[in-house]
Amino acid sequence: MKLGSTCALVLFMACGGDGRVPVRHVEVPSEEDLVKENRDAVKLEQRDIDLFAERSGLPLIPTGTGVRYHLYRDVTGDRARPDQWAKVNYRLELINGDSAYASEPGHPESFVIEMDNVESGLHEAIQLLSPGDSALFVIPSYRAHGLIGDQDRIPMRSTLVYRVGLVAVSNTR
Repeated sequence: MKLGSTCALVLFMACGGDGRVPVRHVEVPSEEDLVKENRDAVKLEQRDIDLFAERSGLPLIPTGTGVRYHLYRDVTGDRARPDQWAKVNYRLELINGDSAYASEPGHPESFVIEMDNVESGLHEAIQLLSPGDSALFVIPSYRAHGLIGDQDRIPMRSTLVYRVGLVAVSNTR
């Protein structure tokens, strides 16, 4: 009986068709379609930044790259430059107000301007400051973490809001 059941099972499985899996055809968007989608996404993001500026009541100064900023405190002095170490206190939020990252109170973080692995928009923004300055920076996704986010606390295509105080700059760490 056991042998008969096994043979029946093998025959049943062997007669199951030709073994091909149906192929689903997916239409691949054209380069033109992808460019249009990206332009539309950038326009929506700019609208969101405009609404943020309106809600915050702060006059945001645009740079030529899409970064916008407001100086809370403007101290006289030399601005930060590429290859210098920048020591900053910061709070990073998404444009909807959700907190993402922040430096620990009393423990500023450091990075090399134009060299370290931080958002390109932050490299640009920090060079608008001199030590002692504090500012708000709104960095569009294409100058931050782009399409994929940071795969932790920053979702895909996220506009970032940095509140930064530049504590010091130096030529060495």
